[in-house]
Amino acid sequence: MILSAQQLFSDDQAVTATAISTNVVDLGVAGTPYGAAAALNQDKGKGTPVPILVQVTEDFATLTSLTVTVEVSAAAGLTSPVVLASEVIPVADLVAGKQTFMQCLPNGADLRYLGVRYTVTGSNATAGTITAGVSMGNQTNVTGA
Repeated sequence: MILSAQQLFSDDQAVTATAISTNVVDLGVAGTPYGAAAALNQDKGKGTPVPILVQVTEDFATLTSLTVTVEVSAAAGLTSPVVLASEVIPVADLVAGKQTFMQCLPNGADLRYLGVRYTVTGSNATAGTITAGVSMGNQTNVTGA
C-alpha cells in the first residue's frame, strides 16, 4: 500500500481510549465560480472511488470492541460530525493486519474536515494501534483481512 503523510489520519496511533485520529484532513472550502450566485457543492466521495485504509497494526487487549467511524465536520476537532461509515469490531478480530470493510471514501464527504473516530466499548485498551489514511489502493492478502 502507498500512503501519503499528508493524507494519513493515524500512523500506528495507540488507541487506548475513545479518541479521534491524530490527524484530520482539511478538504478545503468550495469556491464560487466567476458570475455564480453560490459556492460549488463538493463531495469528495463521489466519482472515481477514493481508496481509504483503516488497519490494525498491533493486537488490541482488554476492551470489548472498537467502533471505527469515518466522519466529516465543519470543525477541525470533528465536533458535530456527520458519520459517513461505521464498523464495530469485536476484540477477537482486532489483530494485526485486520482491515475494516471501509475500502473507499463514502459519498457525503461534503464538509471541510475529514477524519476517523475510534470509540472503545468496555474497558480501555491496554494495547492496540491503528494506521488509517487515504491510500493509492489497498493490499488484500494480509492476514486477518
